[in-house]
Amino acid sequence: MNNRYYSLDVFRGATVALMILVNNPGSWEHIFTPLEHAAWHGCTPTDLVFPFFLFAVGNAMSFVMPKFEKEGDAFFLKKVIKRTVLIVLIGLFLNWSPFVRYDVAGNLVFKGWTWFKKDGSVTGIRVMGVLQRIALCYFFASLIVYYLKQKGAYLMSCILLLGYWLITWLLGNSADPYSLQGYFGTQVDSKLFGEAHVYHGEGVAFDPEGLASTIAAIVQVVFGYFVGSYVQQKGKTYEMLSNLFVAAAVLMTAGYCWDMVFPINKKIWTSSYVLYTSGLATAVLGIFIYLIEFKERKGWWSRFFDVFGKNPLFIFVLSGFLPRLLGLIRINNGLEHDGSPAYTSPFGWFYEHICKNVSSDLRVGSLVYALVMIAFYWSIVYVMDKKKIYVRV
Repeated sequence: MNNRYYSLDVFRGATVALMILVNNPGSWEHIFTPLEHAAWHGCTPTDLVFPFFLFAVGNAMSFVMPKFEKEGDAFFLKKVIKRTVLIVLIGLFLNWSPFVRYDVAGNLVFKGWTWFKKDGSVTGIRVMGVLQRIALCYFFASLIVYYLKQKGAYLMSCILLLGYWLITWLLGNSADPYSLQGYFGTQVDSKLFGEAHVYHGEGVAFDPEGLASTIAAIVQVVFGYFVGSYVQQKGKTYEMLSNLFVAAAVLMTAGYCWDMVFPINKKIWTSSYVLYTSGLATAVLGIFIYLIEFKERKGWWSRFFDVFGKNPLFIFVLSGFLPRLLGLIRINNGLEHDGSPAYTSPFGWFYEHICKNVSSDLRVGSLVYALVMIAFYWSIVYVMDKKKIYVRV
């Protein structure tokens, strides 16, 4: 990416850093409210991470699309399909890793497609996930932008957002189509993949990165593309910057208005959520552009985020894979409530014996652990950047 748009690198890196922060607390039971997802409707700072990343994917797409158009359809399709398939496979690899697990007897066995839990219920490998959603959104957004061009992409974005609202309302439970139990996508994923292969973090088989809600998420990438293209076309001018903030205000206002009938909700990725978070992403990017491109206030802070932005996919995968891998190392940690041995991992031991003791407020120790994880992963990408190692898909 051209140095003229260094602010876009910093924006992407800051998003990755925030993603590591919210995904790696010392304890999921002790988290400061802004670092938690909204229980259902609503939006916290944590709920901005994923849409900001998809927005950044669209920004990056705006720089490569001219090359795709120049090379032709065959080149475009080959590149986009290859990248989509690779990211989906990496996502499945991450969900399946580290490919072995401890069974109920404490033996290390191969992690099959499905297995029985202690309570006798069946669980298995989750099919969807963050990377899978990124891949699908990138794929369909690329097709929309490449084949429909600017005006067609605007129209398709409106169709997808309005269409998703309509089918969510029509196919959902008439009592409350926007609830966990009433959302139509819950049944779509369960029937298509099987309940054992769907996320159960809400206590039921419901996937926040499911297929149905991906419909609206595609538009997040398209909006990122629009903004990236506009920044390049207008150049470093105050007109460009002013219009970015106007667009941000319009999108956020539209999202708030739509929220009255189609609530802002990250877990089912509502259309109002797309508008609202795209507006916020545009505003934050505008601030970065102002500080970096106009005022040239670059320094340690921009350099810190920049190295994350140069290896975003690698560091995201590593931050998900490494804790799983280290989880195979069992460190004795006393007894469970039923008297059975309790174990923790090296990362878990670090939290329990170091970070947890920082303050009587356990949320502080949990936050300290997350900050240490950011520093740890930053040191890795910093060394990679120094050695000019960049992992691309």
